[in-house]
Parts: sequence; C-alpha cells; structure tokens
Amino acid sequence: MPAAIQVHVEEPFLASVSAEWLSTVAEVTLKVEGHQTGELALVVTDDESVRALNLSYLGIDAPTDVLSFGGESPDFVDPPATDVYLGDVVIAYPQAKKQALTAGHPIEAELTLLVVHGVLHLLGYDHVRPEDKMVMWEQQRVILDQLGLAHVQPT
Repeated sequence: MPAAIQVHVEEPFLASVSAEWLSTVAEVTLKVEGHQTGELALVVTDDESVRALNLSYLGIDAPTDVLSFGGESPDFVDPPATDVYLGDVVIAYPQAKKQALTAGHPIEAELTLLVVHGVLHLLGYDHVRPEDKMVMWEQQRVILDQLGLAHVQPT
C-alpha cells in the first residue's frame, strides 16, 4: 500500500500552492528514505498559526518556516495498523515566500525544500548538532536532486 499523504492548504494560499506537487514531494522523500508506506499530513498556513504552534509546543514566541510533529502509533489497534502515522508538517506560506525571495528562487522551490525538511524530521533527522545537520542537509540535497531542484540549498 503506498503512502497516504493528506495536504491542506488554507484559503489565502490555494491559488499559489499545488497540493498535488507537495504530496509528490513528500512521497519522493519517503521513497528515498525507504518508507513505501505511512501516513502524514501537510498543512500550508499563515505566520500567526505557525507562531502559535511554535509557542505552544516549543515555547518559542516567533514565526518559523516549518514545524514537524511526529505521530504516535495508536496502542489500541490490534493487530497494529499497516500504515504508521508519521505525523504532521506545518508550513508558514508567508515565511516561505520571504525565504524564497531572499534565496532568489521561486516559492515552489522553497515549499519543496520545506516539505523535504519537515518529512525528514518526521523520519528522525535533526540538525541541532553540526554533525547531524551535515547528514540532514546532505539527504535534503539528494532528495532535491531527484526532484530536479539540486540548485536549491537549505539555509
């Protein structure tokens, strides 16, 4: 069974975001990482919503570009579900747009990078320590290259 990816784009950004492309990006990321199955949700929203989540869950009262919330496999399922719920990736569209302008690439490329980044976090990657960041950034590069966006570099 292939991965199940739900994409929710809030109203102000519907005309600017391809939910189908974001789903494809998440699917490619999962495949590169050897996860042929699994479920996750992608949400594209505003800065204020992401700022509120950042404050509630991380204690940081500031907007950010992407947040990942790992899912937990329900313990009441017997036998275990075949698809593991990996979690949610929440992207702040206005922040992504600012970063795209700064980096000099289209918003679609920035959203692609943020989806890859967020899904890698769901799969256990992190970038707190320099050695972990190096590994995560290299994996992002590999995935972006497969998506035809090798020129997009994480900041």
